[in-house]
Amino acid sequence: MDGARVVVVGSFNVDHVWTVAALPRPGETLSGHYHTGPGGKGFNQATAAARAGATTTFVCALGDDLGGQLARALATADGIDLRDHASEAPTGTAGIYVDHDGRNSIVIGPGANADLGADFVQTQQAAIAKAHVVLAQLESPLPAVEAAFAAARAAGVRTVLNPAPADALAPASLLGLADVITPNETEFCAQLARHAGERLDAATLVAHDDDTLHALCRRLLPQGTVVITLGAAGCFVSHAPGRLHGDARTHYRVAAAHVQPQDTTGAGDAFNGALSASWARNPTAAFADHLHYANRYAALSTERAGAAASMPHDADVRARFD
Repeated sequence: MDGARVVVVGSFNVDHVWTVAALPRPGETLSGHYHTGPGGKGFNQATAAARAGATTTFVCALGDDLGGQLARALATADGIDLRDHASEAPTGTAGIYVDHDGRNSIVIGPGANADLGADFVQTQQAAIAKAHVVLAQLESPLPAVEAAFAAARAAGVRTVLNPAPADALAPASLLGLADVITPNETEFCAQLARHAGERLDAATLVAHDDDTLHALCRRLLPQGTVVITLGAAGCFVSHAPGRLHGDARTHYRVAAAHVQPQDTTGAGDAFNGALSASWARNPTAAFADHLHYANRYAALSTERAGAAASMPHDADVRARFD
């Protein structure tokens, strides 16, 4: 466990968060409670991986400003090995609205995140080769993510791709480098439409039977594992035949943990970071064990406000659910 290593390639944003009674509609002005804090899918996931017990390296791009200083200070506090490309652009930002049910809507300004390049990622090949899992999302430029996954594949390191946000392009070349992809309902339907021409309603995806979902997953990623996160319904997993990662079944569901959510911002990132950390900590365990842990970790994160700040520590998860 002490030697578990995760490399996260991704984004850092300074989040500006408004808590409101209902999400704003076009032309509407609302009053709400404001706070700011760290976020960005990459940093959220790196924080989750570190707090879940993995030795974590975070590869990113930061501006020479207060946002970049914040990222470095927080990484140090959580023991994250920060490898940042120095950008002339300002550090990334995000505007987030959260309603009384914990639902959110988000607008992102990439800033420095857009400057993370394949050349800089390739300078991190030694760290990638020593990792047990490399995790990435799609808030960073595709060449950077593909360079990281290509280096991981060459070194025999497992890769987890969170194809988020839903409007991001995940080309077939990148999917082919992913051992596991972890879309939510909207992201899964978006990628399925792009790659298989199959159009589904994300709102009703959870109602499909398991065999149908498994068949759809096989169309999207024939040679890898697809984990569809389903919010309060838990998640659905589909393995390629012969690549079960220690599981006894090719497909199944894992129920969500029961919690009282206050803020779902970053819950998907909590799931991905915890899944990667758990897989790195015990790579021979059944994949289902890692999913159970990731579900519990993500559920607990929703009882706290914020994105990166809401990520629990491993001891918190075990105290709550074990």
